[in-house]
Amino acid sequence: MKVLSVCLLVLIASLAELAQSRKLHLVGCTVGAHTGELRKYYNEMRTDVLRRDSEMAVRFLSTPTLRNIQLPDRSEHLLIMCQYNLTMTSFGQEDQTCCFLQLLLRFYIERVFSRYSSSGLEDQRSASALANAFFSIRRDLTPCNCQCEEETHRLMDSVHSEFIQLNVKLAAVKAVGELDTVLDWLEGFRRPGLTGHPGRK
Repeated sequence: MKVLSVCLLVLIASLAELAQSRKLHLVGCTVGAHTGELRKYYNEMRTDVLRRDSEMAVRFLSTPTLRNIQLPDRSEHLLIMCQYNLTMTSFGQEDQTCCFLQLLLRFYIERVFSRYSSSGLEDQRSASALANAFFSIRRDLTPCNCQCEEETHRLMDSVHSEFIQLNVKLAAVKAVGELDTVLDWLEGFRRPGLTGHPGRK
């Protein structure tokens, strides 16, 4: 009987773990997203995408930039200020992860996936699956009423500016290649109370 109870507890814990892995916990809002599945689609096309990326010196997104979206302390304020020539008073107190995620999803749906193409049928299917998943997450974010501050828009505008400086198809390939960084960031939201900062508790 004890063995059965232990097995039942393990099963319940496993199901809870699975349920949590399918949700992103933002401040005041939870949306459905199977990050493991997103990672699977990305990995299926990763080799081809990285092979086609000829602009290795250019980067649209970086882990420090994504970590700084929430701006939890002064040191991170200073880091992002240096990167984008902003002032300390530019930032408000509202959590901006919801807003930035919404803008980032829109960027990938409207600018990246719509321009991405691959000669490999499986790669194209994976890209379509990612686009559909991003659209679904973006739709689920709508009721969250994400509040966007001006500087968050400016940060996303800087990503757009880098994107349009490259050839359209090459820019799309590079942005898809950076999904690894995006997915790392998203996986930080899988547990309630986490801040979306990979590697932090």
